[in-house]
Amino acid sequence: MIGTLTAALGLGAHDPAFWMPLAMMVVLMIVLAAGVLLDGFDLGVGCLTLFAPQELRLRMLSLLSPWRDANEFWLIMGLGLFLTAFPNAVQPVMDGLYLPLTLLALGTLLRSVAFEFRMRSSSKARARWLGGFALGALMVATSHGLLLARVVTNFEEGTGYDWFALFVVVCVFAAYCLLGATWLIMRVGGELRARALVWGRRAVRWAAAGTVGVSVVLGFANPGVLIKWSDGLHWSVVALLWSGVLFGFVVVEMLLQRQMNHSYRTTAIPFLLVLLILLAMLGGLAYSFFPYIVLDNVTLWDGAASVASLRLLLSCIVIALPVAVIFNVWVYWRMFGLSIAPEPPRFRKAD
Repeated sequence: MIGTLTAALGLGAHDPAFWMPLAMMVVLMIVLAAGVLLDGFDLGVGCLTLFAPQELRLRMLSLLSPWRDANEFWLIMGLGLFLTAFPNAVQPVMDGLYLPLTLLALGTLLRSVAFEFRMRSSSKARARWLGGFALGALMVATSHGLLLARVVTNFEEGTGYDWFALFVVVCVFAAYCLLGATWLIMRVGGELRARALVWGRRAVRWAAAGTVGVSVVLGFANPGVLIKWSDGLHWSVVALLWSGVLFGFVVVEMLLQRQMNHSYRTTAIPFLLVLLILLAMLGGLAYSFFPYIVLDNVTLWDGAASVASLRLLLSCIVIALPVAVIFNVWVYWRMFGLSIAPEPPRFRKAD
């Protein structure tokens, strides 16, 4: 594949004009994957607060407190990388994704503001801020669904595409609810864990249906992608990938059903499986789109900045990325295992 690309571009494999945009896209995909996976459980818990009773919502948000700031890091870093590394692709992307990106920005802002103010407000106003956080999570999940639907259909317009976008929004919302539910199953016990099991079982089939729907539409709406999937041995790799993803959904549902009927022990296996499923789906989308940023329109090299700009940006990444990775590993390793709610201190009675 590298030889074909270099021949088509008229560049050498060791030419910075060839490998620097490729390296930046790899870094961008890593950051986007980290944002979807690590911010995903945060977003999923926020979506689940729409269905939780009022007395459980505060506990659900308190569980997220140690990771809120770290979660927002990935979105900011991903946006900054895209704008600086691929400035020539900004206009085509914004033309097709203006509405979902605006919804994403507003939802992210509402989530952040509501999360901070719910800790500083009176008990009467706290319920409104909890509702604001849930609404912000819903807006972000909706924006992700619209982004995926628009990208998969290559920004096509029409009634059928609108219905498909609505279907994808529901399935993406369900996928985040599934991720949030499996995280809660791992972190808490009691009523909240029992409710999370029910929420996870209701969401898993919608998430699987969305995977099938997006795969079918991506292949049939884009002949180049379908040809790529069926070329040579690629079809077997694609078939194995999507079969593995669907099998993963079946295993997750079986585990959730088993825990409802036979076991109430805290376990991280469903959460880890959902993370692997989402990672496989992102990898499949990246493979299908490569080497385009906008299918059949803008390639990595068309959208990339100058070699001098990319060289400066890569130098900053080499310094900053290891620090970010170390910080996030230090923060996120505590997200596994059972969370024990703090108890108020006991004061000695005055004599």
